[in-house]
Amino acid sequence: MATTRRSLPLLRTLIAGKTQTRTVTYMPRPGDGAPRPVTLIPGDGIGPLVTNAVEQVMEVMHAPVYFEKYDVHGDMKRVPQEVLDSIKKNKVCLKGGLRTPMGGGVSSLNMQLRKELDLYASLVNCCNLPGLPTRHENVDIVVIRENTEGEYSGLEHEVVPGVVESLKVITKFCSERIAKYAFEYAYLNNRKKVTAVHKANIMKLADGLFLESCREVATKYPSIKYNEIIVDNCCMQLVSKPEQFDVMVTPNLYGNLVANTAAGIAGGTGVMPGGNVGAEYAVFEQGASAGNVGKEKIVEQKTANPVALLLSSAMMLRHLQFPSFADRLESAVKRVISEGQYRTKDLGGQSSTQEVVDAVIAKLD
Repeated sequence: MATTRRSLPLLRTLIAGKTQTRTVTYMPRPGDGAPRPVTLIPGDGIGPLVTNAVEQVMEVMHAPVYFEKYDVHGDMKRVPQEVLDSIKKNKVCLKGGLRTPMGGGVSSLNMQLRKELDLYASLVNCCNLPGLPTRHENVDIVVIRENTEGEYSGLEHEVVPGVVESLKVITKFCSERIAKYAFEYAYLNNRKKVTAVHKANIMKLADGLFLESCREVATKYPSIKYNEIIVDNCCMQLVSKPEQFDVMVTPNLYGNLVANTAAGIAGGTGVMPGGNVGAEYAVFEQGASAGNVGKEKIVEQKTANPVALLLSSAMMLRHLQFPSFADRLESAVKRVISEGQYRTKDLGGQSSTQEVVDAVIAKLD
């Protein structure tokens, strides 16, 4: 009888424990605890504003990273060798937008970085943020774009005056590689479907090879649904029923168009994080390229939206295996967006960049 009485409090405690909700937490990254160096390229336009926002937040968080800052601008002929050496040494880079001159024969520094470091996969996560009203709800799309070939190969020449030939290069190696990345991402992140975007009805050999590669890889992932969609229909479906898409895998040019369209649907380019990754290196930046340099007026008024790069830096922290810091940063940003008191003009508010940064810092747990 005495044994029964002693066990009753224990039983009540166990029952009470089952009804309590427990939050999942992460242990800090194992190892020596030494901070990791990250190459920082502020870039052009709003770049210095938003990268400075990241620096401030990282310092307050005591995040285990420190930045090696380099002055790079889009009108340079090449990425300085010391910058490439820094990225190759550190393996990770955070960058603002680099303005690409229109015409004139000046090559894009963004493309130089991707090719030099073999950053073959661009990843942009376009999803609704709680508290931010958009035309469509339940949008959660990941656009994975081949980053090194296609129309971006830069193979153009003037055949005769007034006639220019531009080559689109598609290889089986690069197509298989991006398809494997997309399916592996879907598998590891519990995604249900991968959609290949193409124009194989017209470009039967080039986009046909891309589709053939995707189909071959899809057979190795039977648990993930696979389908295909022509790029023009894809754009129409994105603006009318975006919730049907999950993971999208695309050749280079289509991916740029699809990612920016999806970003606009889910809240705008100012809130969409992204990264460019390869086998050895990763460069994190604002996910959608439209507006990543910004207008001069925004720079002068210091009203650039820092949310996209803050969320991209959270992706960077997760890539560096610092999940607890990434979670803290993401939670703080999302709480600021949800409460709605501090928002830049592109999100319907009147706040400056610094006011948003201060609000995020105040929300850090």
